[in-house]
Amino acid sequence: MSGTSSPEAVKKLLENMQGDLRGLSLECRKKFPPVKEAAESGIIKVKTIAARNTDILAALKENSSEVVQPFLMGCGTKEPKITQLCLAAIQRLMSHEVVSEAAAGNIINMLWQLMENSLEELKLLQTVLVLLTTNTVVHDEALSKAIVLCFRLHFTKDNITNNTAAATVRQVVTVVFERVVAEDARYKDTIDQPVAVQGNSNRRSVSTLKPCAKDAYMLFQDLCQLVNADAPYWLVGMTEMTRTFGLELLESVLNDFPQVFLQHQEFSFLLKERVCPLVIKLFSPNIKFRQGSSTSSSPAPVEKPYFPICMRLLRVVSVLIKQFYSLLVTECEIFLSLLVKFLDADKPQWLRAVAVESIHRLCVQPQLLRSFCQSYDMKQHSTKVFRDIVNALGSFIQSLFLVPSTGNTSMTPNQTGGNASGNTGSAQTNPGVLGMGGGASVLPAFEYRGTWIPILNVTVQGSAKATYLEMLDKVEPPTIPEGYAMSVAFHCLLDLVRGITTMIEGELGEAETVGQTTTETSSLPVQSSEQQVLQSVSDQSEKELVSRAVWEEMVNACWCGLLAALSLLLDASTDEAATENILKAELTMAALCGRLGLVTSRDAFITAICKGSLPPHYALTVLNSTTAALSSKSYSIQGQNVQMISPSSESHQQVVAVGQPLALQPQGTVMLTSKNIQCMRTLLNLAHCHGAVLGTSWQLVLATLQHLVWILGLKPGVGGALKPGRAVEGPSTVLTTAVMTDLPVISNILSRLFESSQYLDDVSLHHLINALCSLSLEAMDMAYGNNKEPSLFAVAKLLETGLVNMHRIEILWRPLTGHLLEKVCQHPNSRMREWGAEALTSLIKAGLTFSHDPPLSQNQRLQLLLLNPLKELSNISHPDIRIKQLECVLQILQSQGDSLGPGWPLVLGVMGAIRSDQGESLIRTAFQCLQLVVTDFLPTMPCTCLQIVVEVAGSFGLHNQELNISLTSIGLLWNISDYFFQRGEIIEKELNKEEAVLQKQAEEKGVMLNRPFHPASPFDCLWLCLYAKLGELCVDPRPAVRKSAGQTLFSTIGAHGTLLQHSTWHTVIWKVLFHLLDRVRESSTTADKEKIESGGGNILIHHSRDTAEKQWAETWVLTLAGVARIFNTRRYLLQPLGDFSQAWDVLLDHIQSAALSKNNEVSLAALKSFQEILQIVSPVRDSEKPDTPPAINVSVPVVVGTTTATSIGRSFMRTDSIGERIGRYNGSEPPVITDEIEDLNLWWAAWNSWYRIGSESTRPPITCDKLTFIPSQPFLTALIQIFPALYQHIKTGFSMDDLQKLGVILHGAVSVPISSDASPFILPSYTEAVLTSLQEAVLTALDVLQKAICVGSESMQIMYPAIFDQLLAFVEFSCKPPQYGQLETKHVANAKYNQIQLFAPAEWVALNYVPFAERSLEVVVDLYQKTACHKAVVTEKVLQNIIKTLRIPLSLKYSCPSESTWKLAVSSLLKVLSIGLPVARQHASSGKFDSMWPELANTFEDFLFTKSTPPDNLSIQEFQKNESIDVEVVQLISTEILPYANFIPKEFVGQIMTMLNKGSIHSQSSSFTEAEIDIRMREEFSKVCFETLLQFSFSNKVTTPQEGYISRMALSVLLKRSQDVLHRYIEDERLSGKCPLPRQQVTEIIFVLKAVSTLIDSLKKTQPENVDANTWAQVIALYPTLVECITCSSSEVCSALKEALVPFKDFMHPPASKVQNGES
Repeated sequence: MSGTSSPEAVKKLLENMQGDLRGLSLECRKKFPPVKEAAESGIIKVKTIAARNTDILAALKENSSEVVQPFLMGCGTKEPKITQLCLAAIQRLMSHEVVSEAAAGNIINMLWQLMENSLEELKLLQTVLVLLTTNTVVHDEALSKAIVLCFRLHFTKDNITNNTAAATVRQVVTVVFERVVAEDARYKDTIDQPVAVQGNSNRRSVSTLKPCAKDAYMLFQDLCQLVNADAPYWLVGMTEMTRTFGLELLESVLNDFPQVFLQHQEFSFLLKERVCPLVIKLFSPNIKFRQGSSTSSSPAPVEKPYFPICMRLLRVVSVLIKQFYSLLVTECEIFLSLLVKFLDADKPQWLRAVAVESIHRLCVQPQLLRSFCQSYDMKQHSTKVFRDIVNALGSFIQSLFLVPSTGNTSMTPNQTGGNASGNTGSAQTNPGVLGMGGGASVLPAFEYRGTWIPILNVTVQGSAKATYLEMLDKVEPPTIPEGYAMSVAFHCLLDLVRGITTMIEGELGEAETVGQTTTETSSLPVQSSEQQVLQSVSDQSEKELVSRAVWEEMVNACWCGLLAALSLLLDASTDEAATENILKAELTMAALCGRLGLVTSRDAFITAICKGSLPPHYALTVLNSTTAALSSKSYSIQGQNVQMISPSSESHQQVVAVGQPLALQPQGTVMLTSKNIQCMRTLLNLAHCHGAVLGTSWQLVLATLQHLVWILGLKPGVGGALKPGRAVEGPSTVLTTAVMTDLPVISNILSRLFESSQYLDDVSLHHLINALCSLSLEAMDMAYGNNKEPSLFAVAKLLETGLVNMHRIEILWRPLTGHLLEKVCQHPNSRMREWGAEALTSLIKAGLTFSHDPPLSQNQRLQLLLLNPLKELSNISHPDIRIKQLECVLQILQSQGDSLGPGWPLVLGVMGAIRSDQGESLIRTAFQCLQLVVTDFLPTMPCTCLQIVVEVAGSFGLHNQELNISLTSIGLLWNISDYFFQRGEIIEKELNKEEAVLQKQAEEKGVMLNRPFHPASPFDCLWLCLYAKLGELCVDPRPAVRKSAGQTLFSTIGAHGTLLQHSTWHTVIWKVLFHLLDRVRESSTTADKEKIESGGGNILIHHSRDTAEKQWAETWVLTLAGVARIFNTRRYLLQPLGDFSQAWDVLLDHIQSAALSKNNEVSLAALKSFQEILQIVSPVRDSEKPDTPPAINVSVPVVVGTTTATSIGRSFMRTDSIGERIGRYNGSEPPVITDEIEDLNLWWAAWNSWYRIGSESTRPPITCDKLTFIPSQPFLTALIQIFPALYQHIKTGFSMDDLQKLGVILHGAVSVPISSDASPFILPSYTEAVLTSLQEAVLTALDVLQKAICVGSESMQIMYPAIFDQLLAFVEFSCKPPQYGQLETKHVANAKYNQIQLFAPAEWVALNYVPFAERSLEVVVDLYQKTACHKAVVTEKVLQNIIKTLRIPLSLKYSCPSESTWKLAVSSLLKVLSIGLPVARQHASSGKFDSMWPELANTFEDFLFTKSTPPDNLSIQEFQKNESIDVEVVQLISTEILPYANFIPKEFVGQIMTMLNKGSIHSQSSSFTEAEIDIRMREEFSKVCFETLLQFSFSNKVTTPQEGYISRMALSVLLKRSQDVLHRYIEDERLSGKCPLPRQQVTEIIFVLKAVSTLIDSLKKTQPENVDANTWAQVIALYPTLVECITCSSSEVCSALKEALVPFKDFMHPPASKVQNGES
């Protein structure tokens, strides 16, 4: 209401009303003045009401008569426009509920007038509807008048009006009854008034009813009157009425408002007294009518049924039965009997159709059917209504097949020969099936004896949606499509069965849960009789007995009719969905009969399904006892085969499978249609879901199933489930794809069927087992002799039954396994045998996995009972059986390994029983079992079995069938060892306990306890067994096995050796490790050198492994490394053993022989092992801290650090104090090794070995044939890298002698060339200045030595010169590479490493020694800087040696192999001299340096005036750089040598002066040829020489006058020559005119000018007192000549001239006045 009463809505209403009134007054202004006045007063009235009242709506309602008046007057004008305006305004008022009862009456009267004048009929109807639906102000007389008004409009001539009025009437009738419902709801809490008197005959006043109810009552009563063609009491003014409309109104009221009739006795009375008689009366023409008796078409209402009325009557009847059955029991009986009669064949088709639809409406209401049964069938003298309905449906269906319906006359099929319609052939000729199109899809239909009836999709399951009962607009009976009635009847049956069964099952379920919980009938074991079910019922209460009686009566009443109808339909159905529904109905009925204990009906339904499953006339005795309607079908196979497989045979019965019948003699084939398969599925469902109620029918079901399974060719699969067989023998079984998809489902259900055997009691179970055993024996007899496929149904089902009854397996284990072991597994037919094994192993596995009570772990007897047949299988020789046995072991392990306990030896025995000759697949399977044991089950088995596991695993390693198995078994041994390690303490305890028991037994018997490795503890023996097994595998002939076993052996000892007792280590070292090393060394040295082409099959072998020798080399490497690692990591355990030094010597001997073996791989590995036992990881060169000795990284003896395969992070049991010891090692200082290797002898033994290896391997070969063995670079590198660390331990006793030995080895090592095929990898390219790692190592070794000497005692420092000698020898390599024996080596640049032929003898390449020599030189310089003043260094003439060595590259200069060499040599020389010269001067008197000076002078001379010419491509920049180097040398002379001439031998100074003169500017030759002048003139150099010379000449230090004189002479010569050149140039320039002068003359003049400027510079620098005046005069005399040159044209000359003139400014002084007498 809030919508119309809100202030906004009210305001709008007032505005609209005033608007309407204004509009009205405008319209009526001219023609209808009174109306105009009324309208205007109306406006005033409305305004007044609005102004005076707060509740405007209430006020409007009070005055509504006056408010409405103008509009009513407007309607009275009968002017369409005005009338419409007024009606709209009235509707607005009504919808706002401001119309009072009186006003409403006036409005209705006014509407009545309009109606009689036929004005605005639609608007009228709309207004009436608004009036009645808004609220209840219109009632009683006004209401009846309004209703009559609508009825009257319904019968006008205008179609639209008629329809609108009809709808309005329906709505109005509904509104009237809705008011009753609302009224009841309002008053439901007040006390009911006294009940009305039944016999009240005054129909018009029913005083007890409330107002709305009274209206409804009057209305309903009048509707009955009108339908009965009587006058109405209340609806006064009705002029006409139709029966159809009346019936529709009655039906809708009854259907929509049943509660009104059920709650008010007055209304119930109307139903009984008025409605039922009326219906029966109206039905009479239908009852009397017989089709064919009256053919006249004239409408005879009394005689001929009239479709619209009949159909509406049936609708009313449906509603009456549905809603008011309880009120009208007797009347309903009449109605139901009538319905049944209407199905008779002599009734019209349309009548039968609507009757079936009505019955369908009943069939979907099972509770209603139940009431029928209780009310009629169970009463003594009553009609059996329920039975009649079912039977009527049955006979109705039958009649449709027998008498072709009128629509069906064209459908007489042409029958061929004697074939019945069941044949594929006859269906082909039936035009209705394929529509003659051949490929058209088949319509779902029923076909029986040539009558073909399509199935229409008429309704949804469980709901009765009628078609013809809804045709309210049809007057003539419609034509019923063919098959419609059949389809509805079919659905009736299905819904009936579904409804009844769901209802009864539901109630049964409730009854059982309410009843005793102990004997719930659903879980009762099925017994041969049904007494128990009945007996359990008798204990229950009366109420249940009553309901059970009803259930039984319902079933008994309907089963015969249902079975007859369903069997017929099943037979006739050609549609899969229809067949499915029929079968489902039969199945639910069979199950229901079974639950109710109705044996006969149950067996009847089951037999029907069984027969449907098998081909017709199939020879199965069980079924033939009960003959069935199917016998009418004849089936001939000849001539059908082609037809049957062709796809066009989609017909009445599509053949989907052809198979052989199960019989001893082969017979023809039989065919299964898709319908047979469907029946089979139903049979399976029945047996599976309702097995508990089948009782005696089991026999029937199983026999049928076995035959079907055989025909379909299903073969048993895992667990006994039947799967479609793959290889079916012969062409006898043909399956279409349609059936192929079904088979998995069928087999699935078959299995589930046997699962239900777990609910049988023990006795029945034994019967079942025995029956299956005898069935199996029969099948075995059939399979003897011929190798026809045996029937495995029985074996498979024995297995399945065993599997589901595991909870009580003991009672059936012996008969089951006995039958399988003794009979089936030994049967000659392989299929049968294989199945026996399959069944047996499956049972064993299931038995072990089942959770028994008590569990197997507490019931060892049962466990061994279950495992025993597995062991027995070992006695059967068939390999297929053995494979099954092993697979079973594997699966047992996977599922049950944890709990085998005492069964372990038995299981391991089965694996160990496999021999090498038993074929790969057996070995592989056995091995899988072993793998599983090792990975998962070691912890669960008794420790005494562990040794068996080791033995079995080792035996698999030695099997030579399959390499992968051997390798994996080695992996298993590793896992086993890992397990021993983790569980060490537990295993040890358990073994010791066991040992004590055995010891005791042995003592009692008086014999020695005999086991391998006896004195060791049992746990250590376990380890030693493991090591011994691995040791055997380490020398296996197959390389891969050796490699794997070796790695595993050392990893195990490395990772887990800590667990061994100390004394056991002795055995490990001597018996296991050294024994192994000896065997490997022997095999390696004797191995075959023949090339192996391929590794079995088509595997290519890498060239590094293509001979047996190379493969053994790998083994040797691995073994040696492993032993060394153990010595290293376990030294703290081995050293206290007593014979450690012997062991150490043996190990060094092995390392030495390996290192000197002529195999690169082995030799290099030997050195690695050497490094390892010395606890060295390759030395670290510490560049930042050159003063500390290099750190030695000790690879710490932690268990994990050295193993390859242990997972990190395990807890270690015995680390004692290693951890703390390790903690003290850090990288920067040598570790303080307290007790690790105190024994110096061990170190010296190591040094001697090292020296032997070094001297042997670096000694150059005497002969040089192709096959000379030359050690590889990595080997030499490793060898040299060992020295620094070794030296740390022996430095205290390291003598000059040892140093000499070392020097030989180092020199030898560096000289070894590289084979050209390795060079690209080792050598840097020629231009790179990189050292090879060997050269690095050599320098590092010397570095270590010199650092040690540096901090060592005085006695050690005498070794310095030796080190210098060694280094200087290396420096010489830069110009003279070393020779290696007589071996020819190519220089890197031309080694042909691009055309290496694989495997051709290598060509040898000398290294690029330049970088090495240069680095050595740097080292020399560094070292010399530190040690220049050392006594030994001075005494041994080290400086002279350095200069002598440097002279080689310096004199070669440009001819050096690398340009960097001479540059480095110069800078080194300068550095060395800057340190060495002061020392030399210091010792000048001692004469120790005398021989050095001439050497030095020669060196300078050779370098500064080299004989080598620079390369042509030298750029100017390069040339100038080189010149600056020369300049540096001269500067050194001028700063370091000349100033100290007094301390230096005179000859030396003379040589130096001569040199300077030679280099000076004036000594450049005067014949300037083009070649010399070019840039090759070192101007800067000459200048510096000149300056130095002048400086020295004019210095006051000149020792001998002749030197100064030389210089002065030279000067004047220079100046004179300059003057000449200049004069000549000026002349030539003048003469030449425009022509340029020759190039060389220009060059000469430029040179002269530069010389002049240089000279003036030099003179200025010299102290003035050292230059005589004559020289100055000569210089100044040049000036005028220079000025004359100014005119020259050459720009080059000009610039040189400028430079020459500038210095003259210093000579320009103001002229000084003469000095006289001291005054100026």
